[in-house]
Amino acid sequence: MASSSTPASRKLSGLGFALLSALAFGGSGPFARPLMDAGVDPLQVTWLRLLGMALLMLPVAWYYRSLLRTQWKLLLAYGIFPIAGVQAFYFAAIARIPVGIALLIEFLGPVLVLLWVGLIRRQPVARSAMLGVALAVLGLGGLLEVWKGLVLDPLGLLLAGLAAACQAGFFLLSDAASDDVEPIALIAIGGCVAFVIMTVIAQPWTLPWSVLGGEITIAGRQAPAMVSVLWLGLIATALAYWTGVAAIRRLSPPVAGGVAYLEVVTAIVLAWLLLNETLTMVQFAGAAVVVLGAWLAQRATPEAPDNPELALHSPEPTVDR
Repeated sequence: MASSSTPASRKLSGLGFALLSALAFGGSGPFARPLMDAGVDPLQVTWLRLLGMALLMLPVAWYYRSLLRTQWKLLLAYGIFPIAGVQAFYFAAIARIPVGIALLIEFLGPVLVLLWVGLIRRQPVARSAMLGVALAVLGLGGLLEVWKGLVLDPLGLLLAGLAAACQAGFFLLSDAASDDVEPIALIAIGGCVAFVIMTVIAQPWTLPWSVLGGEITIAGRQAPAMVSVLWLGLIATALAYWTGVAAIRRLSPPVAGGVAYLEVVTAIVLAWLLLNETLTMVQFAGAAVVVLGAWLAQRATPEAPDNPELALHSPEPTVDR
């Protein structure tokens, strides 16, 4: 009796961890945007978030430091594209276009992977995967309301597309990683690498520290800027990553991947509450089709974790030892 209840309780707790992780990650954009509106550069906001990640993951990165000798190319690429690239391009995008739209475009990463596999590698792609690609493209058209012309900032759309490309790189790099490289090692060392890279690019010594010590507008009210900074560091990074790691030990990739898409819902709801950003009914319908298409494409993307930001899953989920 006890033996049969243990797997069920692990799955239930895994769902809870995955849900909490998705909700925590979904708040990164809505809480980062007020800092940008107050004058903090998007790259510097990225650096602030990666600072929290590096402090959190440094002990883990030190534990796996031997991988730097044998897997340095993979770890460098992982830090550049899936971690620094995704976050920097996403934050730069939301400074120009609505948070929800930017995140939905970013979540098209699996679609880009399938296009790469089918068009560049010339490998066969499942029909369900092609259906996912078609739905994602159709939904994107509705999300952007293309029949009205280009009404959103073109550079913002391009930046969101680059975030999606970096997310696609995550899947390809995960596929290239050897089986003896733990997902948590990729996250930890990659996060520290990303922090070093963004320190050079963002030049944090030029940060407007007076803004960080003052007040910003959140949900139409004045609040200390450190509320956003602490949210990005503690909730959207520390809590999100640790609950994500806990989830990979308890859930199968398809289940955890489906839960991870609640990040999009969270971002849209928080952007509405905090930033007064709303979508039309047509855009909501397009968003739903994009999520469905990306999910179908993701299920057909082999040997890759399901969410590029939190790396919720490994090709073969690990177990507690």
